[in-house]
Amino acid sequence: MYQTLLVPLDGSPRAESILPHVEDLATQFKSKVIFLQVVGPPLQFVNPSLYETTIQTDIIHEYVTDFKRKKEEISTYLAGIQEGFQKKGIEVKILVEQGAVVDSIISIAQRENADLIAIASHGRSGMSRVFYGSVAAGVMQKIDRPVLIIRSRNL
Repeated sequence: MYQTLLVPLDGSPRAESILPHVEDLATQFKSKVIFLQVVGPPLQFVNPSLYETTIQTDIIHEYVTDFKRKKEEISTYLAGIQEGFQKKGIEVKILVEQGAVVDSIISIAQRENADLIAIASHGRSGMSRVFYGSVAAGVMQKIDRPVLIIRSRNL
């Protein structure tokens, strides 16, 4: 039923609360699992003409260097999770992408032909959800395929 499961993670214990559910689904359906972490986009100036070109170049260089470092750290983190799943006979792929989080998740789900997106939600409601936003809610509102959302608490 579910051949490919996309699992966005952010490195937090809350996000990882989805992992036992993903493991069960992957085992039951012999699914491939894709672990994904998205690094947000670089700062964008409201009016770049206000800044000197050398400053912009320095900031861009710093961001690219920082992204490379983050990508290595994230890849190591995801490889640890990958190893645990592979030991249980589950096929796993890891991806580290750069961009707007919700849009990147949706784009990758389509590109990788994911049958299900499995994600943990922080369980915010009311004004805190409005103020902080919700990746899970954003994905659910825009995606064209099933989404499994697990509400994580007290982690």
